Amino acid sequence: MTNIRAEAGQDQPAIRALVSTAFGGDDEARLVDALREQGDLLLSLVAEQNGQIVGHVAFSPMAAIGDGKAIDAAGLAPLAVAPAMQNQGIGGALVREGLDQLRSQGVRLVFLLGEPDYYARFGFSAADAAPFTSPYAGSHFLALRLDPSFSLPQSGRADYAPAFADLG
Repeated sequence: MTNIRAEAGQDQPAIRALVSTAFGGDDEARLVDALREQGDLLLSLVAEQNGQIVGHVAFSPMAAIGDGKAIDAAGLAPLAVAPAMQNQGIGGALVREGLDQLRSQGVRLVFLLGEPDYYARFGFSAADAAPFTSPYAGSHFLALRLDPSFSLPQSGRADYAPAFADLG
C-alpha cells in the first residue's frame, strides 16, 4: 500500500537520495534543495511504502503573465520514483494528488518540461503551453489548465522559480 503525504523535515535526506538515484545524478536533487531553501516549494509530496520513501514530486510557483494579467501558476518538477518501483502507478498517484491539492489552492495553470506521451494522461499538452514564451518553450514544454473556466491568453510569459536558472 502506497501512502501519499506531504514532505516532513526528516524526509529531506531520503528525498535527496531518491531523486539522485532516479535521475542518475545530483542536479535535480540540488534543485529540490534550492527550491526548499529559497521558500519556493509550493508543494512537496512523497510516496511511502513500508516506511520507505519510494517517490517524490515537487511543485513550485511560476511567474506567469497572460495578456498582461498575472496568472496563478505552478511548475511541476521534478517527479522521481525509485527505479525498482517504476511502472507501478506511483508517479501517477503523486501527480494526481499534487494537481488536486493545487486545484484546491486556486492554482489555475501548471507547467512542466517533460515527455508529452507520459504527461498527456493527466491532461498536459504543448497546445496549452504554446501561448507562453519561456526559455523552455518547445514540444516538451507542456501545460494543464486546472480551472476549466480559465481561458488561455493570446500571448504570455511563464518563468520558473529562480532555482531553475541555476541548473545551467
